[in-house]
Amino acid sequence: MRVQDKYIIPFTGFGFNKLFGTETNKDILIDFLNELLRKDEGEITSISYLSKEQLGRAINDRKAIFDIYCENEKGEKFIVEIQKAKQNYFKDRSIYYSTFPIQQQAAKGNWNFQLKSVYTVGILDFIFNEDKDDKEVFHHEVQLFDKQTQKVFYDKLTYVYLEMPKFQKTENELETHFDKWLFVLKNLEDLTKRPAILQEKVFKKLFEQAEIANYSDEEYTEYEESLKAYRDLKNCIDTSFSDGKAEGRTEGIAEGFEKGKIEMAKAMKQNGIDITTIAKVTGLPSKTIEHL
Repeated sequence: MRVQDKYIIPFTGFGFNKLFGTETNKDILIDFLNELLRKDEGEITSISYLSKEQLGRAINDRKAIFDIYCENEKGEKFIVEIQKAKQNYFKDRSIYYSTFPIQQQAAKGNWNFQLKSVYTVGILDFIFNEDKDDKEVFHHEVQLFDKQTQKVFYDKLTYVYLEMPKFQKTENELETHFDKWLFVLKNLEDLTKRPAILQEKVFKKLFEQAEIANYSDEEYTEYEESLKAYRDLKNCIDTSFSDGKAEGRTEGIAEGFEKGKIEMAKAMKQNGIDITTIAKVTGLPSKTIEHL
């Protein structure tokens, strides 16, 4: 870590789980979800964490590993994912993941097919290629809609994506509670103290939970390992992109990107990181990683 680091990086696996994925910090996750979804969902008052590992219906079916999976008091499901690097089919993966909480609602016997709402939230440390020229829109809310009427056709399946690199507001420009949340997520690692404008109770607790000096030796070691994996991945991605760009060909960028992911997978595997985690971080198939 840098000498001046005081707070964890939320985009690390440990950091994200520490702040949002523990019983102690349920209130932090609830506050964040309410800021994102209150308009459609109403006020969430409680959540229960569900198993992050979701198995397919048959033994050979592909499984899913969520960063955070929970349900509210009404039985509606929420998948919250932190995505550190681009994946070729990230949107496809989001859709696939959302099918698990849908299928789990199938009741045995006489069932009328009524479903509870499912929300998928992606906090992205990258920009979608198709949106790279749009500097203004970073908060995407997606539902099924009727192209003919331009109205929402089905409102129980919602995908929210936050392209964090596009959020450029400074501390002095923060106006809403939502602005403050995005500022914290993007800038937490570079702060040396809690900004004066972030006086809400939820941010006071978040900064306390994020302060590295408060961690046990075991937590600190776990964070260090998570941080190394995060930085190695970022370095591989940046290097791969630069190599591809230097070749001056789109296919060169793609090839370099894939090569970087493979090299990253090799390094993580050598460091004893389990295959499931490597697959989630790199986007590579488990079988590919097994043969590296």
